Amino acid sequence: MTSGLERIGVVGMGIMGSAYARNLLRAGFSVVGHDVASESMTALEAMGGEQAQSNAEVGQSCDVVLVALPDLTALHDALSGPGGLIESAHEGQVVIEMGTFALEDKRWARDQLEPTGAVVLDAPVSGTGLQAEAGDIVIFASGDPAAIERARPIFEALGRTTFDLGQYGNGSKMKYLANLLVSVHNVATAETFVLGTAAGLDPARILEVISSGVGSSRVFEIRGPMIVADDYPPAARLSLFLKDIDVIGRFARDLGVPTPMLDASLPWYREAVEAGLGELDAAAVARMLADRVGS
Repeated sequence: MTSGLERIGVVGMGIMGSAYARNLLRAGFSVVGHDVASESMTALEAMGGEQAQSNAEVGQSCDVVLVALPDLTALHDALSGPGGLIESAHEGQVVIEMGTFALEDKRWARDQLEPTGAVVLDAPVSGTGLQAEAGDIVIFASGDPAAIERARPIFEALGRTTFDLGQYGNGSKMKYLANLLVSVHNVATAETFVLGTAAGLDPARILEVISSGVGSSRVFEIRGPMIVADDYPPAARLSLFLKDIDVIGRFARDLGVPTPMLDASLPWYREAVEAGLGELDAAAVARMLADRVGS
């Protein structure tokens, strides 16, 4: 249970950040947020949160700050750019970096902030934007154990399970494993529906039957309804999948580990983005495959 008194900062109010803010407010926390998009700030205020004029202003008023940003440029700007979080980071503050980035970028974030006395956690999540809205994500927390325990009531408001994975960076390593599987399962799901439809089966029936058997997966069950409806609201954008696959691939190559299934999925994501589907959910790979066969 929360006290209802602590103010939590959220830097980045996109698909994931806005879901975090909404769930924190529902749990009784106060939320202060900032995003470069004015419509995101308007949405934050409408749900009961407080707008900040900069990321530095978020940090000034909050001892716990969640950072939920889509790419490295946004992360650099939010932390060390004008009005960045580094301007207000302070002793006793916990900054929770929740994005999917390379280990060197996670370490950069820590190295920027910790000289101020703040403690930085690496805590990416497993789950789509729809799952984040429902509080159904899994949090891969790593770093200072006392800071993880301090943040646990916050994590409980955001998701269904939190794992303490030990030293800083282990959260990201586990996230790479999770996203490797998601990337492969997503293309396999799209391929399954396109093949079944081409064979004359009803997509809704494919979803019902396969979901009940051993061939199913969480990805199949989450993205299958999107494919049946041919409607792909961006719970996890295709363009971000490309970024994640690149991060995972470089991580694996640095360790000398082959990733043949991940490598096989990559061209399909690239082709889908080149076909103009990059802002749709990753399940839209199915639309691109269907267009190929004219189904």
